[in-house]
Amino acid sequence: MPTIHFQLNGASTAVDSDPDQTLLDVLRGQLGVTGPHFGCGAGECGACHVMVDGRAMTSCDMPMWSVADKDVVTVEGLGTVEQPHPLQRAFVAEQAMQCGYCVSGILISAAALLKRKPSPTEAEVRGALDRNLCRCGSHNRMVRAVLRAASKMAAP
Repeated sequence: MPTIHFQLNGASTAVDSDPDQTLLDVLRGQLGVTGPHFGCGAGECGACHVMVDGRAMTSCDMPMWSVADKDVVTVEGLGTVEQPHPLQRAFVAEQAMQCGYCVSGILISAAALLKRKPSPTEAEVRGALDRNLCRCGSHNRMVRAVLRAASKMAAP
């Protein structure tokens, strides 16, 4: 099996993997990174979202060869328990999660949006989160949380 090199949450990473194995399988099975979740397996629900070179992407249908020499960020790379990312703080403040299954993918989608567009409109936030399914019905609180985080991140 070839060795595939990439950055994972800021650390240089190398894994021996079938190039066609999915990134999600390698993250969870080989590297013990459990933030991205398996949802649909078809890239439709967003539970497995990771950032690849700053863009939110589905990892359940992304072959390992496609992340060679790229920067991959999972929810574990956003913040820590001691220093949560502003999005993580805002999600707690807005009570924007219930079961939590979808939240890691939604946080990644929101972080990718804020990286591209630091002061998004509500419509832009809704558009960015459109590819993430939440069966608990927390979307309105999630949108408020993203807007809250954006304003906190923009403040001096």
